[in-house]
Amino acid sequence: MSNIKKAFENGKAFIAFITCGDPDLETTGNAVREAVKNGADLIELGIPFSDPTAEGPVIQGANLRALNGGITTDKIFEFVRDLRKDVSIPLVFMTYANVVYSYGAEKFISTCNEIGIDGIILPDLPFEEKEEFSDVCDKYDVDLISLIAPTSENRIAMIAKEAKGFLYIVSSLGVTGARSEITTDLNSIVNVVRENTDIPCAIGFGISTPAQAEKMASLSDGAIVGSAIVKLLEKHGKDAPKYIGEYVRSMKEAIA
Repeated sequence: MSNIKKAFENGKAFIAFITCGDPDLETTGNAVREAVKNGADLIELGIPFSDPTAEGPVIQGANLRALNGGITTDKIFEFVRDLRKDVSIPLVFMTYANVVYSYGAEKFISTCNEIGIDGIILPDLPFEEKEEFSDVCDKYDVDLISLIAPTSENRIAMIAKEAKGFLYIVSSLGVTGARSEITTDLNSIVNVVRENTDIPCAIGFGISTPAQAEKMASLSDGAIVGSAIVKLLEKHGKDAPKYIGEYVRSMKEAIA
């Protein structure tokens, strides 16, 4: 059984995204631990990339700050190895295909298995090209997590049938970032997913308030929040973890 399923065993899952190394890895570790302590069920750890095409300005800024601070994939691997000494909830990496390519797919994914990463999300990897990574992921028992966007339409069933870990449903067209309202017909997307897989699905992109999280979790198995958390890191720097803990608690209480 995929370890990721554990995130969805206690009701609706709250999934938090944090960019590694913004402003430094010590703060990232403190932020992860505060998120876990306050109810996060799964953490997405962002590996910074110089051209993060799916990201809005908030997470782009976090990527640049981390890269300017000297973050590397190897440093992040060592960080996760240390994090796993006391953090047991599912962890997944979110990054870009080029990061995995340039590191070497087999080396990258086998290291994920070794350090306790349960899955990877590559938002720029087309579904039709996922075999380049999925065979290696299967070999090392790392879930390659698929995304379903509002534009997926007649491909939703196909993506759902082959899903691993959980399905990341993108709430809106465009890049990551808070939105005042989410107008996509997510109900029909989730219905097609339910008809084709029993893998859990969670909704992300644009969620920032407890009310939005409650609505998205009522439609699916959980809510994913990134930009709102990264904004707290941008605003408070090394002091951000306590604010992230409070924020995560308010979001988890809303969807419970």
